[in-house]
Amino acid sequence: MNRLKAIGRILGRRLGELLILLFAITTLLFFLLRLSGDPAAVLAGEQAAPEQVAAIRALYGLDAPLPVQYFRHLRNVLFLDFGQSLHAGRPAIDMVTERLGSTLMLGLFALTLTAVLAIPIGAWLGARPDARSRRVGNAAIFILQGLPGYIVGLLLIELLAVQFRLLPSIGNRGALSWVLPTLTLASFLVPKLARVVAANVTEAMREDFIRTARANGATTAEAVLRHALPNALLGATALISTQFAFLLSGAVITEWIFAWPGFGQLLIQSLQRLDFPVVQAAVFVTAGLVFAVNAGTDVLFRLIDPRLRNQRA
Repeated sequence: MNRLKAIGRILGRRLGELLILLFAITTLLFFLLRLSGDPAAVLAGEQAAPEQVAAIRALYGLDAPLPVQYFRHLRNVLFLDFGQSLHAGRPAIDMVTERLGSTLMLGLFALTLTAVLAIPIGAWLGARPDARSRRVGNAAIFILQGLPGYIVGLLLIELLAVQFRLLPSIGNRGALSWVLPTLTLASFLVPKLARVVAANVTEAMREDFIRTARANGATTAEAVLRHALPNALLGATALISTQFAFLLSGAVITEWIFAWPGFGQLLIQSLQRLDFPVVQAAVFVTAGLVFAVNAGTDVLFRLIDPRLRNQRA
């Protein structure tokens, strides 16, 4: 019962924080977008007469005073209504949710690949803190972590798509099309996760329970896999959840490089076109997703870790 009350307090507090966050983001984005340009002029074209531009403003309600537009927008956001796309003429929220699934699936593949690569590498490095191989491995990880994601993506395209013609590099044309975007996104997270796992395993290997296991005949590999690594994965899982926002931002760049028909490509195209409704819907959904993942992780860790469970919500 106490556990349920604690979780209820956490969820209640998180819900209040979410409402404040969404209000702040909605307000800030509304005014920043209005400073970026006039979407009516973009829609009408460079050669359009002033009367045509004025007619487009009136059609989309852009001729109303800014406070009127703002409060009208706030009222509509309460019902998840961001209006019609200025270019596609479709509900903006529908366009975002249609593309979001492709991006989330790409992110899931990238997270899976990250775990498959980073956890064994981190465990191997952490089990040998003083070995020369650790220094070499850390140097390689440091270099990879310093490479911007777009550089990794362009190098993969040049090597695997242009030079050897092994993989497609544009769009979603089947299973092979997922390989290069997934590798690019994973390159963001593998170095960080490997370093966290390595540090946690090294720390765990110095604990008394590891010495006890070794005294009872456990080999180094058994001590790492059965005792040190499970403890190290708790912090690694927390890192993955906190990097969700970074993963989405990386997806925006990655999708643009690979012409991937996902959420990121839609966001960049909408920014270029000053399609305010789509941009506002995309940022709103992104903020809600990131907050939900972080809040869910907080609740999950309080359930499985007694030290966190007993803290004030």
